[in-house]
Amino acid sequence: MKINIKKTHPDAIIPKYQTEGAAGFDFCALGDYIVPAGGIELVKTGLSMAIEGGYELQIRPRSSLALKHRISVLNTPGTIDSDYRGEIMIILINHADVDFAISAGDRIAQGVISKTHQADFIEVEELDSTPRGAGGFGSSGIK
Repeated sequence: MKINIKKTHPDAIIPKYQTEGAAGFDFCALGDYIVPAGGIELVKTGLSMAIEGGYELQIRPRSSLALKHRISVLNTPGTIDSDYRGEIMIILINHADVDFAISAGDRIAQGVISKTHQADFIEVEELDSTPRGAGGFGSSGIK
């Protein structure tokens, strides 16, 4: 699959896969940021993409940032729809009790291209029954 990508800022870094078998590619911060302890920050990438119809771009946390610094993507996974052409910006959240500094060029999140499907919604009076029924939020047990 080929994806057309546009730099909205000359310092933006085109994403790349770090290994041959990687499912996700890295997004880099366009500038310097501080994600405050317990806070959020909207980080610009300086990039826009044209995602093919029937696909989405999912924005996911980087495991190393999550493990070592408690940094995550707030709306995980974030979705970039195939018809969006604006700048990709990433909402980071800091679950730590210390501020987290980001420098321009730091890898801050990863993107994964995923197939999507649109459903036809049909209103009905009743749904079919299942053994689980409407049970949720731990109704199937804790172990």
